[in-house]
Amino acid sequence: MNLTANWSYPTAIRFGNGRIAEIGEACAQAGISKPLLVTDRGLRDLPITATTLDLMDAAGLGRAIFADVDPNPNEINLEAGLKVFRDGGHDGVIAFGGGSGLDLGKMVAFMAGQTRPVWDFEDVGDWWTRADADAIVPIIAVPTTAGTGSEVGRASVITNSKTHVKKIIFHPKVLPTVVICDPELTVGMPPAITAGTGMDAFAHCLEAYSSPHFHPMSQGMALEGMRLVKEYLPRAYADGTDMEARAQMMAAACMGATAFQKGLGAVHALSHPIGAVYNTHHGTTNAVCIPAVLVFNRPEIEDRINAAAAYMGIKGGFDGFLTFVESLNAELGIPGRLGDMGVDTDRVDELTAMALEDPSVGGNPVKMTTENTRALFLECI
Repeated sequence: MNLTANWSYPTAIRFGNGRIAEIGEACAQAGISKPLLVTDRGLRDLPITATTLDLMDAAGLGRAIFADVDPNPNEINLEAGLKVFRDGGHDGVIAFGGGSGLDLGKMVAFMAGQTRPVWDFEDVGDWWTRADADAIVPIIAVPTTAGTGSEVGRASVITNSKTHVKKIIFHPKVLPTVVICDPELTVGMPPAITAGTGMDAFAHCLEAYSSPHFHPMSQGMALEGMRLVKEYLPRAYADGTDMEARAQMMAAACMGATAFQKGLGAVHALSHPIGAVYNTHHGTTNAVCIPAVLVFNRPEIEDRINAAAAYMGIKGGFDGFLTFVESLNAELGIPGRLGDMGVDTDRVDELTAMALEDPSVGGNPVKMTTENTRALFLECI
């Protein structure tokens, strides 16, 4: 199979090995002549970043970079990035990396010309209409992991450094103008990151598939995304140079983030506050929470999971599906409990309150309350 294609769903995507070489063409397509590449500290000095900067330079785009981005990016990172963007007279952003680099890069582009604080644009009601849409600069997204899917998203997750609460900032124009999905950029991911980001993609697909909201297009995409993760994540984890597995996982990540327009649920409602308070890896945290959330939601999703199991070639219906997830986590070296990641019960009441305020709550099949959410946290810990 030739794993190279140009897609226009949900935005323009240039998919295939080596397509980072088209960064100059992508910037021209987006109307960008002086981009700022935004990435995280871990990627700043890696060869894939140096190569991208060289390609930008060769295309006459300069080699400006901002990389002071935390694993869970916050408004302090954002202000620092905005200063570099404005001082440099840039006209667009290349968001490069995993979830943190992509989310922060998108927010630099979004906030570049705004006069209100970023928290005024939280994904609450129609708050996004407060933004000056004409002041949002174009975005090129280049994912280097296969999980978050932020490259095809219309929002970013930014942590408030004072309250330690993760906020979702939404605007339709935050959707990147062009995405370059080059699986070769993911080859250097360590196995643990391959596992955590891959399970993030699976969580997106599973929660979208389980959401009670009506969105048949997302439903179908979520189902196939889960199948791709089942087939290809173990391969990518076992052999990071398996390019078919890397490509299929990159596709699954895009699919999950597109599918969750249908909704997320308790996995993300728990994971967001845990990540904000304990600074855990988001995808790995999701993976740990999935089995307990499956059991929690079983009364509402059993028939749906039975159908998914049959489609994915898993025997035993819901119970077989649950066993598959637990076995996959074990195969990938995912911790068995949040307690193994440094999360304790001391702050469970605080975490419960934060979870119930998270926008993901509304997409969970079983209504989340203080009592059952606290019990769910304790089960995961």
